[in-house]
Amino acid sequence: MKSRARYKDRISCEIRHFTVSIRENSTSNMKLIVALCLVAVAVAAPPRSNSGNVEIVRFDNDNIGLGNYKYGFELTDGTGAEQQAELRNEGKEDESIAVRGSFTWVGPDGVSYRVTYTADDNGYQPTIEQGSGGAVPPAVVASFLG
Repeated sequence: MKSRARYKDRISCEIRHFTVSIRENSTSNMKLIVALCLVAVAVAAPPRSNSGNVEIVRFDNDNIGLGNYKYGFELTDGTGAEQQAELRNEGKEDESIAVRGSFTWVGPDGVSYRVTYTADDNGYQPTIEQGSGGAVPPAVVASFLG
């Protein structure tokens, strides 16, 4: 009987030790999960920018709806666009419109970019220019070429 009582005490002690161990690990795991969640939120946060303070510097629009048009704008953050179109072969079977233009922006790296293009019977033909700071990334070139 005495050995049986010792066995029960030993099992009870081991079970209590196991329970405490689980609780300690659960607390550690919970702290780790909370810390990882905070890191994930910080990483997923959008970057700070001054885009809320952007103002229109210039806006031009000349379009009376008869084929030819011209427009342009500039913003205080360096973004801008110009475009003009000319109706070709008006009233004929091969009537088309030829568009020339450009758009500019300043990338998150602080480098200015400019795309100048023509879109006519020969398709879309962009030329990409970049201010100082390095080569135009291949992904940017590919996105404009389709």
